[in-house]
Amino acid sequence: MTSPAKSLPTLAPSSVSSKSKAHKKQVIGNGFRGDPVSLTFNSSSVIYEAVASKCKILRGRYLATPWLSSPHLQTLFLHIHGRPPVFSYRRQKFLAADGETIALDWLLNCDVSKEGVCENNPISKDDSTPIVLVIPGLSSDSSCAYIKHLVFKMAKRGWNVVVSNHRGLGGISLTSDCIYNAGWTEDARSVIDYLHQEYPQAPVFVVGTSIGANILVKYLGEDGGNTSIAGAVAICSPWDLLVCDRFIYRRLVQRLYDRALTIGLQGYAQLHQPVYSRLGNWEGIKKARTVRDFDNHGTCLVAKFETVDTYYRRCSSASYVGNVSVPLLCINALDDPLCTREAIPWDECRANKNIVLATTEHGGHLSFFEGLIGDTLWWVRATDEFLSVLHASPYMHRQNKIHCSSLHPVLESSIDQGPYLNIKEDGMVAAVGDEQQTMIAEDLSDKQQMIHDKNNEDIVPNGEQCEDETESKTDSMHGTTEPFKQDTASNLDIMYPHDITAPMSQCLNQLSRQNRRSVWLFAYIVGSAVFIVFKRKLQKYLSSSIA
Repeated sequence: MTSPAKSLPTLAPSSVSSKSKAHKKQVIGNGFRGDPVSLTFNSSSVIYEAVASKCKILRGRYLATPWLSSPHLQTLFLHIHGRPPVFSYRRQKFLAADGETIALDWLLNCDVSKEGVCENNPISKDDSTPIVLVIPGLSSDSSCAYIKHLVFKMAKRGWNVVVSNHRGLGGISLTSDCIYNAGWTEDARSVIDYLHQEYPQAPVFVVGTSIGANILVKYLGEDGGNTSIAGAVAICSPWDLLVCDRFIYRRLVQRLYDRALTIGLQGYAQLHQPVYSRLGNWEGIKKARTVRDFDNHGTCLVAKFETVDTYYRRCSSASYVGNVSVPLLCINALDDPLCTREAIPWDECRANKNIVLATTEHGGHLSFFEGLIGDTLWWVRATDEFLSVLHASPYMHRQNKIHCSSLHPVLESSIDQGPYLNIKEDGMVAAVGDEQQTMIAEDLSDKQQMIHDKNNEDIVPNGEQCEDETESKTDSMHGTTEPFKQDTASNLDIMYPHDITAPMSQCLNQLSRQNRRSVWLFAYIVGSAVFIVFKRKLQKYLSSSIA
């Protein structure tokens, strides 16, 4: 029912003045109390009523760290320092169906508990302790500050956490021509299926960050109810890559981000020059001035897309939101300097009863620092609370049927076939070939083996050796082998960052140096932009103070 329209009274000048003063007081008050978190959900959503409404953090306010109130400062501080907790991962090497090695970095609840060191076999097949799988952003791995914040927080809760590093990242060299991209969901699907079959009693929750969130939502839309995930959280997803591409051209600050990302993309392409020289336009890649230029000379040629816009449209997760059948919390900052609010699918999220969208006025990109010293991330606390409440509720997702590791037949498109090129937010890129995607679904589980050894030379280099390995062992996906088992009694190696990168070849050292240059270039660009923006305001303030 619609209420009849009422005429609005004309406001006198004094009334307008009083309203303006009241608004200023409200703004000042919000500055000390923070802004309320806005929740978007379906009116008949059980996930909101039974889970999100019981989360005090989501129903409260977010107060940014005072000296990091700017989204650019938040984003910059996260990538330069970030105040991450200190701990060591346990590394597993997961062999994908095409022979590619994926680094799985574990932090178990016993690693951070007061009892001390874990036993030799910390996870049994009948263990019901929840597992949290983390999918980083396209240029991130398990060593990133924001990933460590999340991993440590969930492990302190008593859960087991595993970070699925993207192909070619995490200190693992590429063992095939297949490299992930912004829409590549097959690796996530394989790891999720492995965890569910290896630990059938443990509920699996997934958290995706940035482009990792885009991959997560796209995967959930592709598989619908046919997934073993109990619940998921998507943090700072770009949602619509085409809209974000337009957004990055609008202002000077965004163009500075674009330039910094392009330099990083070129650095990663240099690391994999043999692949890009063979599949793309190498001269065009070297001369690219923007991310779009790079995609035009690299992505479209490698992935065989007609245009750059075609690539962005088919990789975007916004069109998959309607088919999500898993309880999903989405968190976005409205001042995100990379993922604009215009890309958020508000109506689609509101129409899906399984989705709750939480937005804040401030937070930057993956930052959300809080406290006087900026030692915690708000979205990490919100994720921890949401998943714990969901786990205690009867509304965790249950898989509808036995999953077959194949592409969703309805949503299958050329982005899930053919060669690919990665678009990475912090300046990373990768390429993928399509010749190894033709194997039938029945063989996928047999080809997924865990290669777990301290030496990198034990990594299986290609798909043929993977087949030989599976023939010499029984089916690992049915629990008849022990993928974590090694020559010693422990079934998970403790590997420190320097232990992982030490055996790597010279090309990985070049990547590390290029990343450091990209970070400092990014800091210089953003710092210069902030100085330009606030220079005049500072001069006016000083002049008024002197007067």
